[in-house]
Amino acid sequence: MKIEGQIVLITGGASGLGAATARHFAAQGAVVAVLDHDLDKALAVAREIDGMAVQADVCDEKAVDQAISTVEAGLGCPRIIIQCAGVAMAARIVEREGQPSFAVFQRTLEINLFGTYHVMSHAARRIMELAPLVEGERGVIINTASVAYEDGQLGQAAYAASKGAVASMTLPAAREFARAGIRVMTIAPGLFQTPMMVALPPAAVAQIEANIPFPARLGDPTEYALLAEHIVNNPYLNGSTIRLDGAVRLPSR
Repeated sequence: MKIEGQIVLITGGASGLGAATARHFAAQGAVVAVLDHDLDKALAVAREIDGMAVQADVCDEKAVDQAISTVEAGLGCPRIIIQCAGVAMAARIVEREGQPSFAVFQRTLEINLFGTYHVMSHAARRIMELAPLVEGERGVIINTASVAYEDGQLGQAAYAASKGAVASMTLPAAREFARAGIRVMTIAPGLFQTPMMVALPPAAVAQIEANIPFPARLGDPTEYALLAEHIVNNPYLNGSTIRLDGAVRLPSR
């Protein structure tokens, strides 16, 4: 699918991977809707790229449905959905004080997994009604997992579980939506220059970078956007999860 002229919805688009992707796709000629729980930041990105901002907590299914309806009314139905909304809360399954950490597990799955599902389901049902393009293609949905789904570290049980579920949904979702001409792919980023990483002390960042084979640095969010661009442009990419990680494999802790 050609990006130019398409309407793109990016969740978590107010910062990090989402903001970089919003800027990149706008530069390719797309009309971008930035969905985020922080409306002020979403508005700032939208103004920068001449796009649209909508506010929603992806955990709230009704809010997600309304936000997509708002985009549809203002711009038209987006054919390209890129999901970057997520959290990375760390907690042991049993904390040092002997207390369980179920609240962290539940909240992580609500945002990372249920939020992804809410957006995917409400976007897909609208895309199904659009006229098909070349080869019958109607749309592309790109979800975001993490390399932690395969090599999660100590304290990442909730995060790894949520991202593993996102990755596991990819193939069955692609198979379900195939007859409607909607492709589903997932990107599993490694260690990137996100706001969370920027907040770390330089020594901690240097230690992290030392574990990355090549390039021996944190990933640039634009590199995530480049992969998303290729997925949209390449019609034969469907039903798979792609690691984007500089060959890193996370150590146990």
